Amino acid sequence: MPEDGASPSKIRVYYLGSGNLGIAILDALRADGGIELVGIGSQPDRPVGRKHRLAPTPFARHALESGLEVDRLPSVNTPEFLEKLRTLGTEILLVVAFGQLLKQELLSLPPFGCLNVHASLLPRYRGACPINAAILNGDKRTGVSFMRMERGLDTGPVYHMVELPIQETETTEELEERLGLLAASRIGGVLRRITREGLQPTPQPPTDEPNVRKICKEDGAIPWNASARRISNMVRAYQPWPRAYTCVPVQGELRRIQITEATCTAEDSGAQAGQVLPESGKALVVACGAGTLLIHRLIPDGKKEMSAADFLRGNPVMPGSILE
Repeated sequence: MPEDGASPSKIRVYYLGSGNLGIAILDALRADGGIELVGIGSQPDRPVGRKHRLAPTPFARHALESGLEVDRLPSVNTPEFLEKLRTLGTEILLVVAFGQLLKQELLSLPPFGCLNVHASLLPRYRGACPINAAILNGDKRTGVSFMRMERGLDTGPVYHMVELPIQETETTEELEERLGLLAASRIGGVLRRITREGLQPTPQPPTDEPNVRKICKEDGAIPWNASARRISNMVRAYQPWPRAYTCVPVQGELRRIQITEATCTAEDSGAQAGQVLPESGKALVVACGAGTLLIHRLIPDGKKEMSAADFLRGNPVMPGSILE
């Protein structure tokens, strides 16, 4: 504690991030007069797009556009990076959607350890893609957990959790933004309570839930024998990537489409799963394993996003056709 009349020293934080979740948190830390960002690190630039041009991570891009220096770190477990943290006098290492495993030597280096902001209510959805998993499984609520990191995957004790309801039509991209803002509103207070007030974390309760793995492109392929509710959740969960997709038969050819907006009904048509039904309200209507999916907006391969009505005008899909 500072002497009487003295101001408490700023909290010296090194921040590791890569994804969009950490952007609002970065802005909040910069605006907080009680925190000193001694450094910012992210994953190395990666090739993106059809031309495979190197580009920074979303987190690094935002930091660079804000005039900040960003360390591109192929590995945070090197002796060089550990020595840098010591030299900077790092009190606590903050990790948000970073994408690398931290070894024990690094976890033990800062005096107040390593704080992870995880986008779920732990122990639910430990692992790589908790936001997608919450939407895919039709959860009504989620939140953020402020956790002290240990060697296990998201198994560390939790300092603080805050809940957030999931909106009915919300996509992963939209929910991630709201969770980032929620975490940003609490991060300064959590850091102060840990480093200046002695806040201790609470161990997570036991759980049999499996960890959620990283999403791959093939996860977006629509299984039409699933329920319409499940497929509707897929459309929301897999935006902006890899998007839920299928192939439609048009004039003897299969054309791949990515679905960006869809609703569902519980009404069963009695048709085969994947069968196109007569048009209803200018939507592309498809029978599912249970219920019916109404596709409102989509992206044909090589084209821009459009309404289903616009797509059908130039690409007649006959009722009775089977989607693959």
